[in-house]
Formats: sequence, structure tokens, C-alpha cells
Amino acid sequence: MVFPEEFREGARNAVVTCLRVKPLEKVTVIADESTLTIAAAIAAELEQVGCRWNAFVLEELAERPLKEMPREVLDDMESSEVSIFAVQVQPNELQSRMQMTDVVNRRHMRHAHMVNITPEVMVEGMRADFNAVDRLSQVVLDKVRAASYVRATTPAGTDIRAELNPNYKWFKTSGIISTEKWGNLPGGECFTAPGEVNGVFVVDGVVGDFLCARYGLLQATPLTIHISRNRITSVECENKELEREFWAYTHTDENSDRVGEFAIGTNIGVERVIGNILQDEKFPGIHIAFGDPYGGHTGAPWKSTTHIDVVGLEFNIWLGGVNGEEQIMRDGKFLIHG
Repeated sequence: MVFPEEFREGARNAVVTCLRVKPLEKVTVIADESTLTIAAAIAAELEQVGCRWNAFVLEELAERPLKEMPREVLDDMESSEVSIFAVQVQPNELQSRMQMTDVVNRRHMRHAHMVNITPEVMVEGMRADFNAVDRLSQVVLDKVRAASYVRATTPAGTDIRAELNPNYKWFKTSGIISTEKWGNLPGGECFTAPGEVNGVFVVDGVVGDFLCARYGLLQATPLTIHISRNRITSVECENKELEREFWAYTHTDENSDRVGEFAIGTNIGVERVIGNILQDEKFPGIHIAFGDPYGGHTGAPWKSTTHIDVVGLEFNIWLGGVNGEEQIMRDGKFLIHG
């Protein structure tokens, strides 16, 4: 299938730099009708490597939104070392994606999660120098693992403090993907499940999941989220439809309103938010997610059927510990280097 030439660099980054696919390996590629040209660019790079690969288009196997990941996909993954999921997600498909990542986790596969990948992301975030992003991410990871809390503010009004639980693990997903933890592409973040978050988070970037495509950039109508003891207590937004939808989504189950992820974006190749959570959550700064804490990795002992990220802009970030506070970001720019 013909694909735009400008996709080639991002596809090569995914296959060669990030996943490090080898000729003797097998790869499962999962796409949908809206991402066929992106999948074709990835397939062309797999051909260049000389590995075996199988590709699946979801609409050819099941109705969307998916209730379950098609058995053909899951069965093929059982004999692959690597999988690539490049799909535009639809509402209420998280469970099917979790079925896929369950296989990834059990088999310790290298998995690229390219949820809501678009042509724009292929020619922006996917062209980052992921080796440089990895070096910065490692410096951030070393510092946050030694911290007991993170404090952050933004000009829009964010003022939060996250107490860190030493029993919960930090991970980097820098774009360099290993068998330890599958990662989103484009990569560039360090994340954990927080011990407890309190304060106000103003979302003047984007919200995640299917709401991202619906509402896009929020700088003109920010969503203000009040958090107490890790739970949402109230939300405010001039866009009342967004306010209602976000509140409903974060009250799907008993833990949907609970901060499950606390993360620092480290993709220094991303210069702006574009209204796509896949790339925007890697934008340098802080993002948090309400819902599932990825307990299989972080060690958090609770679960949720939902997970929705929120992104703010122009962060000031301080890490606190036994030796006092260290500021690692000012006005959205890192003060540390990899």
C-alpha cells in the first residue's frame, strides 16, 4: 500500500530505534481502517529489517467499538516477540486493549502502543531523537525515585502536591522499548502510581481517551479539577458539555475518580500540544491520569475499568526529599539535562 514518504522517518524510528526489531523475530501489527497508511509505512520498515510479520485490520475481524480483542490477534501475538498497536480508539474499548496488554505482559513482549496515531504525530513526535529523550528520562527517573514528594504549579492555576509511595515503582517509557515495560510511541515520560495527590489541576492542554478528539485543545476553556486525598471532589469548565462528560467518565466505577498515574513528560522533541493525547502527554511537564494505576507494573493494589489522562502547560516542578527541594523545571523548560 502506498504511504506518504514523510512517514518513513517516524516508522523507521519505531521499528529500528524504539523496538529494535531483529531479522529472526516475528511481529504482530494491529491497525484499523483509519491508520492503514501509517501501518503500511511500519510494514515497509519491517520488510527492510527482514523479519516475519502479520498485520490485522480490526474492522475486518470485529465490529467497533470492540467488546473484546479479536481472537485472531491474540493468537498471533502468542508466537511474536514484538507487537505494534496503531489504532484510532473508540469509546469503551479499554477492556479490549487490556486483553492485548495482558498477553504482552505475560509473554514479556516488546510492545509499541500507538493509540490515536495520526499523520501529524508521525511527522512530529515520532521524529524525535529517542536516544536523547532516553538519556533525559533516565536522569528524571533517578531523581524521582529518590524523592518523597513532587510539587507543581502553572500560570493557569495548577497547584498540586503528590506524596510518593516508596512501595510503588517508577518507570520510564522513553521510546526505547524493552521487555520490562511496553511503551507508548511516541515515547517520553516517567510515571508511577502516586501515594496521595492533593490540590488543583488546571487542564489547559488536553484531556485523554475519546474526549481528546471531541474537545481538542483546552487553552480557551480550561477544565479545573479539584483533588483531595487522591479523589476528584469537583470539576469546573465553561464548556459544560465537557464538564459533564468528564465527570461521568471519571465516575464509571468506584476507582475511576482516583489518581492512578502521576507522570512527567520528557519528550524534548515535542514543542507544542496538538490535541492528541498520544503525543501531548509526552510534552515536557506533568500529566496525571484518573483510573487504573497499571498495578501490574507500579505495584498499586487496586484497579479500574477506566484510565483518562489530563495535560497542563508551562509547569514549574520541584522534587522534595531528605535534602530539601530541587526545582527541575521552570516555565515548562527542564533545568536538568541528560
